[in-house]
Amino acid sequence: MPKTAVLFTGQGAQSVGMGRDIAEARPAAREIFQRANEVVGYDLAALCFEGPAEKLEQTDIQQPAIFTTSVAIWEAMGGAAGLPEAPVAMAGLSLGEYTALYAAGSVSFEDALRLVKRRGELMQMASQSPPSGMVSIMGLEPDQVEALCGQAAAAGIIRPANYNCPGQIVVSGEKAACEAITKLAEEAGGRAVPLKVAGAFHSPLMQPAADGLAKVLAETPFTTPKVPVVANVNCEPHGSGDTIREWLTQQLTQPVRWQASMERLIAQGVEQFVEIGPGRVLTGLMRKIARKAPVVNISTAADLPQ
Repeated sequence: MPKTAVLFTGQGAQSVGMGRDIAEARPAAREIFQRANEVVGYDLAALCFEGPAEKLEQTDIQQPAIFTTSVAIWEAMGGAAGLPEAPVAMAGLSLGEYTALYAAGSVSFEDALRLVKRRGELMQMASQSPPSGMVSIMGLEPDQVEALCGQAAAAGIIRPANYNCPGQIVVSGEKAACEAITKLAEEAGGRAVPLKVAGAFHSPLMQPAADGLAKVLAETPFTTPKVPVVANVNCEPHGSGDTIREWLTQQLTQPVRWQASMERLIAQGVEQFVEIGPGRVLTGLMRKIARKAPVVNISTAADLPQ
């Protein structure tokens, strides 16, 4: 059987109705949503299943919603037992890294959800001052985007935030700097699309959120993952609880190196990928990173193994 890695969805993949058919089809998924409601203290399941969309798009709601939906899908398929072959590695895009750590047996569902809930709240608060945002830049090389960040820095803090795939890098920074780099990227022959996000995620502007998250992480028990989980910040496999806490804290202020993480897994012999969570974002990115690598997407009840 081909070596398989499991990938977990990140922020931005939410949609009203996500997880509903999974919960209706599998008791294990219903139980996850029920447990989530108890942890967060409100009806998270109803927000996932019914919306409204504007509520689901809030960072502090969106993060626990996507995490819970992804875990519900994972449990509905029986976890790793639902795959033809045990996975040799896992990874998650930003928020999805927490789901991967849960699936790899490193942290309990309740503890991970409490972390994700607090992470979303802290990121929401850090986004309020100064005004900030993110811009997806397409069609330029990494060194070109990094050079443009240097030019746009005259208007404010701005940094690469997500090295997603060839030809797509997301930058993050103060609003004026985001406006400046949008113009610079287009002048350089690229395409720039401002993203609908609360603020400058994965940038130095998230330092207040990182400081707050570090305190919560310090109180959260972690064990070494039973399956290697690739860290966003350095493409290395997570180890002890101490390094997990350190790298998850760094993740808020440093770029997500998704393309390099996937290329590393392929270099290590991974032959196919399974995306777990709402939407097909990671499947789309993989098509640009390694076009020939097979990707199975499991996001609805129809996708579940029988």
